[in-house]
Amino acid sequence: MPTYVALLSWTDQGVRNYKDTAKRAESFGSAVNKLGAEIVSIYWTIGPYDLVTVLEAPDDETATAALVQLGGVGNVRSTTLRAFDREEMGRIIAKAAG
Repeated sequence: MPTYVALLSWTDQGVRNYKDTAKRAESFGSAVNKLGAEIVSIYWTIGPYDLVTVLEAPDDETATAALVQLGGVGNVRSTTLRAFDREEMGRIIAKAAG
C-alpha cells in the first residue's frame, strides 16, 4: 500500500485539549481503519510540527479522506507527503532512465 507522512500542527483548540492527545490518536487510528487504511506510527515531536504520523492507504483518495476527517475535528492542521520505499524508488528510477 502507498505510504504517507503527515506532519501535524496543533490548532489553538488542539493545544487547549492537549491532555486528550493520546486518546484522540486512538480515535484517529480507528477512523483510518474504517476507511481501509492503517496508522503505521505516530510520534509527538518537538519543533515546527507537533506530531508526525506515518500511514498506509490503498490510494490517494483514501489517505486524503482520512486526513480531511482528522482536520475536520479541529485539533490539527496537516501537511501530507507521499513517501516511496526503496522498491518503489527503484521503479521510478528505471522509468525515468527509460
